[in-house]
Amino acid sequence: MSDDTIRLVTIGRILRRRWRLLAVLAVVGALVGHGASVVFPPRYTASASVLLPGQWGERELLTQVDIATSSTVVDRAAAELGRTDAGGAEPRDRVTAKAADGNIIKISGTADTPEHAQQLSDRVAEQFVEFAARIAGGSTDPGAATGPEALRQKVEETNRRITDLANAADPGRTVESVQARSSLEKLRTSLEEAMAKLDEADPATSKAGMVVMGPAARPTGEAPPTRTQLIVAGALLFFLLAVIGHLVDARVNRRLRTGPEIAAALGSALLGTVDVPDDRRAHRPQDGGPRARFRRLLGIDTRWDVPTPPASGDEAGRRIRYGRVCARVRDLLPGSGRLLVVVPDGDETARRAAGRLVSEAESDPSAGSSSGGNPMLRVVEVSVDRPMVPDRDCESGALVVLSAGSWTAEELAGIAEACTDGGHEVVGIVVAGTVRARPARSSGRSPDAATPALAVRDRATGGSA
Repeated sequence: MSDDTIRLVTIGRILRRRWRLLAVLAVVGALVGHGASVVFPPRYTASASVLLPGQWGERELLTQVDIATSSTVVDRAAAELGRTDAGGAEPRDRVTAKAADGNIIKISGTADTPEHAQQLSDRVAEQFVEFAARIAGGSTDPGAATGPEALRQKVEETNRRITDLANAADPGRTVESVQARSSLEKLRTSLEEAMAKLDEADPATSKAGMVVMGPAARPTGEAPPTRTQLIVAGALLFFLLAVIGHLVDARVNRRLRTGPEIAAALGSALLGTVDVPDDRRAHRPQDGGPRARFRRLLGIDTRWDVPTPPASGDEAGRRIRYGRVCARVRDLLPGSGRLLVVVPDGDETARRAAGRLVSEAESDPSAGSSSGGNPMLRVVEVSVDRPMVPDRDCESGALVVLSAGSWTAEELAGIAEACTDGGHEVVGIVVAGTVRARPARSSGRSPDAATPALAVRDRATGGSA
């Protein structure tokens, strides 16, 4: 296959000539996507936000995200709701968390209904705040007192003891009592300053007090992928696979497209190329069964990778091409004789070209030529799958007529071997190509005046008027 397979014009050709098949495959993909949406029920996602006051580093926020989605937090939230309310599957698989701007942890819960999703995200947020508070206090046991709190209680108890000792001392009567009262007051001041410094140095104190920023909003739509997204994705996937399949098929296509390649495969010389007016019905198979009608309905009964036929000249130009081929055949086989014209079965373009070649040979005796008249041509169609050529009778050789881009080298080699087995030498090859016939031009005369002249010329060449 040439580099034409990777050009945009090839994509346009696929869309133009295979649009029915692509549309059907897109509908099939949409149905598959709809079936996938039935197998996988819709999910809903709700999100709750937790504010973390104080200064937090990026790593610390990531740590809090991991804590929010830990099994301890999620399992406790699921235990409050029940496994069915959590979505029926593993609760941890239904909960996600991420750090947002402003020291906010966004916790999302997914469930089979909007209500369950809202409840799941709210419960996880509450359990996350409680669990984080216990960790900040130095204990994961909710019934145990935290270390800083116990120290504060000891300090308060000591302050009360100092007050009792100061009151019990003899106020101002002796020097010893005054010194004792001064020492107790200094001890009280030192304890208060130490607790203040401890509060400032403790990160748990400044980072405590996480709050849930209100209940999660109840979701109003499904979580991706929604049913619509699955249907669109299925249609698009099947459409792209069909286009890629066409491109791959064209890329690995080994059909010969040029005259020299065809001549090398058949082991003979190329005598020329002839034009056949394009007729879409000529490319369609003759079978009228249900399978053929179905292929015709999808538009796959004709090949898509055939380039758009070029515009041809007039009828006189096409007749010149056929006349030149007949002249070359006459030069190869001097004198009148018989020649077998071999046409691959199913190649309608080649069959029409062979018929036109026979007509031109019969209508052009070339009386003025020193080599005599044209050989008599007999057309036979040969199956490409199992080629079989009639045995040689009085023919002087075989002339192979075929269209370009329709057959592989192996298939053409089989036809050449069949000709050899039948005793026929392949004397030449004629390649037929389709062209778009141009509308006839009036040349300054009215159509009514041009019609009789054309009819007279057809009668002169042996055609029907």
